[in-house]
Amino acid sequence: MNAYSNLLELHYQHQQPYVSFAPKCSHLSTGNVCLRLPIGIQPISLRGPSSRLVVHRYVSNTNAIPFDPNELPEYAPIFYQKPEKKAATILEVLQNANSILPQVVLVSTILAFINPSSFTWFTSGYYAPAIGLLMFAVGLNLKEKDFVEAFKRPAPIFAGYVGQYVLKPLLGLFVWNTVCEMETKYQLNVITGDGIMLTSCVSGATLSNYATFLTDRKMAPLSIVMTSLSTATAVFVTPMLTFLLLGKRLPIDLYGMVSSILQIVVTPVVASLLLNRFFPGFASGIRPFLPPIALVVNFFCIGAPLAINMESIKSPFGISIALIMIMFHLSGFILGHKFTGIVFHNEPDVEPLQRTLSFETGMQSSLLALALANKFFKNPLVGIPPAISVIIMSLMGFSLVKIWAKKTNE
Repeated sequence: MNAYSNLLELHYQHQQPYVSFAPKCSHLSTGNVCLRLPIGIQPISLRGPSSRLVVHRYVSNTNAIPFDPNELPEYAPIFYQKPEKKAATILEVLQNANSILPQVVLVSTILAFINPSSFTWFTSGYYAPAIGLLMFAVGLNLKEKDFVEAFKRPAPIFAGYVGQYVLKPLLGLFVWNTVCEMETKYQLNVITGDGIMLTSCVSGATLSNYATFLTDRKMAPLSIVMTSLSTATAVFVTPMLTFLLLGKRLPIDLYGMVSSILQIVVTPVVASLLLNRFFPGFASGIRPFLPPIALVVNFFCIGAPLAINMESIKSPFGISIALIMIMFHLSGFILGHKFTGIVFHNEPDVEPLQRTLSFETGMQSSLLALALANKFFKNPLVGIPPAISVIIMSLMGFSLVKIWAKKTNE
């Protein structure tokens, strides 16, 4: 009743009649309170009880019906209106499907351990089309202006590229040598070191873009450019690195690998960009349905490698590889973060840059490495590190999202 008392006081102080407004402007909302105002040339300041905004308003006699100044006017009832919550549309729900991606990763992991047969039908032949679908979904959300803005910062892009194709392969080489030294003591097979090496030579994971979006939205275009650049050049860089680092140990079909990356990565991205450019209406129509489809694809792409390699993963040998992959990805996250802090310490947005490049360096396209391992390496043990990497990378990356997102919101 404070607002009502304030109006009474204004009425007796100024001895001004009150008016009822025309239908189009019959009430002035102050926060959640609707009041009728007195006539006058002086401004009236009102503060709604649930609003910090003070409303200053001159009231004109033009559209008013005057009251007798000697009579106490009737006041409009003071009431509170709860703001209406707009119900989310089906399309909005579909577009926000990626928000439950961490839960999907966890459920897929648990189900693969409890009931491996749920995923065993999803054989290696499905990996390449699945990754292609994910690449198509990413490309459909890219526009030329995103690249224009991001390319205005070539230094961070170059730093991300160095972290992806120099720092990470060197880290993989160090881990590979460690596996060779630990082969006898911990019953590790040197072939698994080749799987780690292969994982370190592929492009950045598309999940790093989503992780960056959840943590630092303004950095998402830069992250997309970094991943897109590493993905596009993976056609040449990944075969070159695997040939230089593994070519003497295992036979690698260089032409076949280049052709495979073209089919899995380049073709879907280019197709989606062309679709976005020349058929924007159709692209907009299918875009909301891609996130839930991508969730299903990720669900099986994460659970299937675990289920198929469950016996090896549950063995002491698999546990040792899991620990090694944890150190591999953890080192990638830390080195990417620290490296960026040193190089860009004078940048005003150094902390968001650190988080962005940490995701780029720590999250690898493990599914791509797994697809290449299954297709070009005869020994199935090569696929175990990428299979374990899928889970570890996802869980560690989204754990950092929760930590950093909470920090940025404080």
